[in-house]
Parts: sequence; structure tokens; C-alpha cells
Amino acid sequence: MPSVRELAHKFKCSTITVVRAYKELEGEHFIYAVPKSGYYLVSKKGEKLESDSEIDFSTVLPDKELIPYKEFHHCLDQAMNKNKDELLSYGYPQGLPSLIDSMKRHLEDYQVFCKASQIAITSGSQQAVNILNKMDFPEGKDTVLIENPTYERMIKNLELNRTRTVGIERKFDGIDFQELEKIFKNENIKFFYTVARFHNPTGGSYSVEEKKEILRLADKYNVYIVEDDYLVDLDTKTKNDPIYAFDTRGRVIYLKTFSKILLPGLRVAAAVLPDDLMGQFLKYKQWSDVHTSILPQGALEIYMENGMFKQSKARFQKKYRERMRYLKGICDNFDPEILRANVPETGFFVSLESRKRVNPDKFIKDLAAKGVTIKDTRSSFMARNECMNLIRISVSRTDTSQIEEGVNCIYDYFADLAKATLT
Repeated sequence: MPSVRELAHKFKCSTITVVRAYKELEGEHFIYAVPKSGYYLVSKKGEKLESDSEIDFSTVLPDKELIPYKEFHHCLDQAMNKNKDELLSYGYPQGLPSLIDSMKRHLEDYQVFCKASQIAITSGSQQAVNILNKMDFPEGKDTVLIENPTYERMIKNLELNRTRTVGIERKFDGIDFQELEKIFKNENIKFFYTVARFHNPTGGSYSVEEKKEILRLADKYNVYIVEDDYLVDLDTKTKNDPIYAFDTRGRVIYLKTFSKILLPGLRVAAAVLPDDLMGQFLKYKQWSDVHTSILPQGALEIYMENGMFKQSKARFQKKYRERMRYLKGICDNFDPEILRANVPETGFFVSLESRKRVNPDKFIKDLAAKGVTIKDTRSSFMARNECMNLIRISVSRTDTSQIEEGVNCIYDYFADLAKATLT
């Protein structure tokens, strides 16, 4: 870059003004300083560009164009100064007190009203789930109920912890409540893990009435509910309250992650627990990692308090609502006898259900040859079947042209299968 004196002369300003401008550019990571040499542009060479030819329906990572990297980098720099004392010592097992206070106010936007003493900051929602799977619950209950299919990492976590697990089938239109009551009544269920909003992998959400019924049955049979509300920030329905909002008897454990709307590598989440579970939860957490990393906690607090989070959330909501509307327009033209679609108003996931069951290994390989990548949904089920007819599509990193090409490619695949069957 030009020297300070050179720019001061060119723009007829003081050298102090130029130095201040360079410092601001350095703070935004456009340039860097070399002592006794000068200022240099940050090189953009070597950045890998993603191929436009590949359509990735498998990833759950948020769109790179929407991730507020520079803004959060700024918050990290500020947190280094603000939380200096905490960084020079061991932190708090429950979480950074100032973040917990900020989190309490933040959760109220989602109709999650709680005391600060009920919030624990964890190293991602996976740590919270792992602790809940391991720890003892009141009355010594030892069985976990999950929706089938569900988030694959939950299944793997239960397997690794050797937790006795039962499942309840979740279809496009939800679950069978008579079956749910039967399980609650006859099994030793310590908690029911549910993704009530934008379910992974089906994409569906429970209605308010269904949420209340789940809670009513949990109250009746003394069962806790673990509500994983991982995509609440994408929901544009202001009255679509979580199960937690209707809980008056301390039945619901609420999990909120930030990896889908901020940086996936941030690994900061909030768990809201009933008073009678917090002590046991913190006991397990303290002896597993001492405390969640201070720096990302401090940066997240600053990010939420300065209004950046709300601005970023609005951008995410707008983009994913547009993608889902576009996708729905395509799927509405499908023959339901060939492929049935469950398209939510927003979120990451859409599920497609075919009449024809296929060998997933061959299906995934055939699509990959056409440049379309999808995830093997067998990993989302408790029992791994040889065939499948449920396809999960993630639009988290696809634009409208990729969505149209990729989804039509999948439909044509099953349409050809149907024709082959008829002939």
C-alpha cells in the first residue's frame, strides 16, 4: 500500500488521518501491517472456489454467503479485551455470567421464559445431549424415547453410551399419540427427545395442539421432554411457540444452538433445565470439560447485545423462505403416485417419499454420477434397512437454479423406475 506520507500528500490531509484509516482497514482484515515496512493487502489467493456443477443436497452447514464472518471476527477481538480476566483463569461450569444474563433476554424472543439459574452454556448442543444421556434422572428411569427417524448424531450418541432406547415412528403428518401414550405408560422413559420444529430429516413441525398433547402426556406419566429447537431462528411464524412455552411443571429441557445461523465451528449452545436437574447436569459438565470456551462465549454476548444477531437472523430467514417457496413450486407439479413431498415454509430440510423403494447405495451412486449429492437417510433410523423410500434434501447451500436441476433429477429417477415397472 502507499506510504502514510504519500497518501497524506495526495489527499491533502494529516498523517494522523491516514494512520487512523489504515487502522480501521486493518481492523476489518483488508490489510495488515509489517513493522518498519508498511501496510499490505490481505491476499485472497488460494481461496478454493466451489464447483457450480455439483449440487449438494447433503450438507447441513449454513450458506457461506450468509455467515457473518467479519462481524463475528470483530466481536471476537472485542471479547479478547472485555473478558481478559476470565481468559486468564478457569471459567464457570454453568457459563459466562454476562452471557447467561444476555441469553435469558435473548430466549424470551422465542417465548422461553426462565431464570438465569436454569441456563447452562454448553460446547454445542451435542455436549448437552451427551450429558443428558449419561446423567441420572429422578426416579431412576433409564430409557430414552426418540422419534424414528431422527437426528443421526442422537442415535449414535445413545449407542455409544449404551442407553436403552425405544422409538416412535414419525411420518410426514407427525406421530401416533395413542402409541406415544402406550410407550409412556409401559416403558421406563426418562425423557422423550424430539425435534418439534423443522424435524431432521422429514422437515415437518408439530402444530401447537400437538405440542400441547405431547406435554399433557409427559405430565401424566412423569416423563421429561428434551426439545431440540436447533432451527428456531429460521421460523417466521411469530406464534409458533416451542413446547417449553406451555410447560408449567418443569417437564421440558430446551436446547438452543447457534451453529446453524452463525459459525458452525463456534460450538456454543444453551440448555434450559428444570431446577431439579441443573445440579446433576453441571456435575457431569464440570468433570468433562471444566467450562465452555470463554472467548466464543464473550463474542456471542457482544454479537447479541449490539444488534448484529437480529440483522443476521433476518437475512437468513429471508433467504431460506425464498428457497422453500421456490422448491414448493417445483414439487407441486410432481405426481404424488411417483414422489410425495413434504415442504415446510422455511428451514433447511425437505423430505421426499417414493412409492418405489430403492437400494440406497445404487441410488446415491447414480445421482452422484449426475452431479447430485444426497445423504443416506438410513443413518437417521434406529434400524438400518437395506432399502429406503425417504429422501432428505437440504437446501442450506444451494441456490434456486441448483434446487430446480437437482430436484427434477431425483424426480426423473423415480419416474423412470415407475415406467420400468409398468413395462
